[in-house]
Amino acid sequence: MKTTTRLLALSVLTTALMACSSKQGGPGQGGQMPPPEVGYVVMQPADVAVEAQSSGRLAAYRSSDVRARVAGVVQRRLYTEGSDVKAGQAMFQIDPEPLRAATASAQAALASAQATAANARAAAERARGLAPGKFISKADLDNALAAERSANAAVKQSQAAVTTARINEGYASVRAPIDGRAGIAQVTEGALVGQGSATLLTTVDQINPLYIEFSVGVNDLSRLRQLSAQGGGSREVDVLLPDGSTFDQKARLDFSGSVVDPATGAVKLRAVLPNPQHLLMPGTFVTVKATLAEQQGAYRVPQTAILRDAQGPYVLVVGGDNKAARKSLPEGRQQGGDFIVSGGLSPGDKVIVSGVQRVQQPGQEVKGVPADAKPAAPAAAPAKQG
Repeated sequence: MKTTTRLLALSVLTTALMACSSKQGGPGQGGQMPPPEVGYVVMQPADVAVEAQSSGRLAAYRSSDVRARVAGVVQRRLYTEGSDVKAGQAMFQIDPEPLRAATASAQAALASAQATAANARAAAERARGLAPGKFISKADLDNALAAERSANAAVKQSQAAVTTARINEGYASVRAPIDGRAGIAQVTEGALVGQGSATLLTTVDQINPLYIEFSVGVNDLSRLRQLSAQGGGSREVDVLLPDGSTFDQKARLDFSGSVVDPATGAVKLRAVLPNPQHLLMPGTFVTVKATLAEQQGAYRVPQTAILRDAQGPYVLVVGGDNKAARKSLPEGRQQGGDFIVSGGLSPGDKVIVSGVQRVQQPGQEVKGVPADAKPAAPAAAPAKQG
């Protein structure tokens, strides 16, 4: 009796559950799955800066070797290594006594040549006075005039020797050729320099401003030049230091190479960076971020929305009928986390950026929500009934 009662109760419960299920139906209306929820962003054209980012190296604006131009022994170093020097500032002193002696010898030779020239001039004058009366032969007259000319030439040669000796004497004080920062001395006091070649004593580097040398891919450079021709663009360059901070001075492009490196497929560029506080040193590696042009009327599409197939890049958009639609895109460029394209979209298009994997094919019905909208709170579970 008890078993029959339990079977009857179980049958009634099963019938009730089936009735509830038939009334509520499956997921969604009519037992169908609800449309998938996707997040979208609204596209609007805008002017997008065309940037080129690359690693670069700082180089001295000018670098000059300080060399001994005369032979001699270094007596003193007159500058502090690593200090800033001015053009014309004395940096080394070479023993000047041998050079002074050479100057004195040249002056003595000049005096002798001048005395010889005076005698030759007097003899020539006498010969000229005797020639009209035939008191001197034509050969003697020619010899006197030739001796005068030779003596005058010897005077000029001696004068040049004196000038050279004085110049060499001035080279005993080795001076900075440019303004800049002096390097380490390559010689010490007592070193014999200038014997047969101009001995390197030190170097001076101008570090305000500095050069930045970097490279840009030839394809990027061609695109940048096209955009520059269309809408101009800034030639300023932001400089990121090794610690990630941005230098407070902006550099300016001043050179663009015309030869492509076959090993890297890149073109060399150069910028001038002001360095008034002398904080940066040549040889430092930095990151340059150059804004070389501005692309007008472009669309900035998040990279997560970009899909590709054999036909090229494309995106899915939420249409006015709440159905996913495909829109093919032209080849663009990546900038940060975005894909920059010049066409393929229309103002107001709702490009799907999240939940793309839920869309099985274009034409499928979807439920679009703004990608930056907060997710709805989950519905509370229904209370159990006894």
